[in-house]
Amino acid sequence: MTGVPSAHAAPADDVRINEVVTTGDVNDSVELYNKGGSSVDVSGWILKDDDKDHTYKIPSGTTLAPGGFRAFDVSGAFGLGSADQARLYLADGKTQVDGFSWSSHSNPSWSRCSDGTGAFKQAASVTLGAANACGTGGGSTTPVAWPGGSSVATADGSNVFGEDLSGLYRDGSVLWAAQNSGKLWRLVRDGSGGWKPDTANGWSSGKALRFPGGSGSPDSEGVTATGGAIFVASERNGDASGTSRLSVLRYDVSGSGSSLTAAKEWNLTSDLPATGSNLGLEAVTWVPDASLTGAGLKDASTGAAYDPSHYGAHSGGVFFVGVEGTGMVYGYVLADSGSYTRIASFSSGLSGVMELQWEPQASRLWAVCDDTCDGRHQTLTVNAAGTFAVTGTYNRPSGMANYNNEGFALAGADECVSGSKPVYWSDDANDGGHALRRGSVSC
Repeated sequence: MTGVPSAHAAPADDVRINEVVTTGDVNDSVELYNKGGSSVDVSGWILKDDDKDHTYKIPSGTTLAPGGFRAFDVSGAFGLGSADQARLYLADGKTQVDGFSWSSHSNPSWSRCSDGTGAFKQAASVTLGAANACGTGGGSTTPVAWPGGSSVATADGSNVFGEDLSGLYRDGSVLWAAQNSGKLWRLVRDGSGGWKPDTANGWSSGKALRFPGGSGSPDSEGVTATGGAIFVASERNGDASGTSRLSVLRYDVSGSGSSLTAAKEWNLTSDLPATGSNLGLEAVTWVPDASLTGAGLKDASTGAAYDPSHYGAHSGGVFFVGVEGTGMVYGYVLADSGSYTRIASFSSGLSGVMELQWEPQASRLWAVCDDTCDGRHQTLTVNAAGTFAVTGTYNRPSGMANYNNEGFALAGADECVSGSKPVYWSDDANDGGHALRRGSVSC
């Protein structure tokens, strides 16, 4: 039957070009979307621009689940110009399935609104691999005042860390901090509301991080913890800084040496849309399986409700990583074996994500942008459709300048006093000689 790619697939008419990116920090890319009710095997299908001799062949084993998105970086095969088109063909290279043409570059994204069926428009943000940002401001809500105290104070000594302090994670009485130079800090309370480096077990000056085998210097941007281990998000190897290496690394921090070698690396580079080498993974946070199944999260890899038992031995949760260059968030099950499965992709509603934090007491995800977004914060929860969606957009506290904050951490419910609890930010630029600041947020 013409137009049916396989005996098990839905009609080819269910597969649509859904988003096109032609310029900017993200490589030229074309996203496909399956608007039908059955999976479609698109292995071997062909993408072309306006030149019939320019072709990109979709890799074998590529299947689109119902309601599924898949983006393809075509920049290695051809470039998408300011006046060009994207065309999708069956594997014969002759039967055209869909096409879209334009007369100006994406700014930043040509997106169907609504997904799979609507007309193309210039959307406010790139959402490759996830639902298009068709709403005003890329799907974000109107910013409101910070939901806590307006005052902010320094939370470290003078010039303790210098520049490049990035991700934070509050782990009980410890505050973990990742520094871009490939260093991890273990911070303890200083007795006056702030934090200082732990002086025990070799932590006084932080510990250098290494990739598995002891080589390289991860550009450590985000940090989280679970199961007694520390997990760091890295966007590249500092020893090869021009090449993306989008990884989550697991470390055993129980020893007393001056450096830490990763026990395991999940290199996600091939599974994610290409970005500039300094615009990749900037954030990571871990969310327990029980929180996600209870909220009804939809597994984008299967089209059904997320079922942790489907994935065998893993951390007991899902790791969500944020991309600086696009504002996208991706959820991964990282198997103990070293394999991984992407089960979620969604826009944060921000032009860039510098930090992600899961707040278990409120069952919500915080996404944070730095001074490029005027220090804006978003909260997201799982909606009725089973995906994370923005529930609140907040300006930074009025008492805090527009610092280059790349880290954000919240205290637990046990520190709630009179309806508020502490929060902390890390300033990559070390403005005024201070890299840590503290404020408050409503419990």
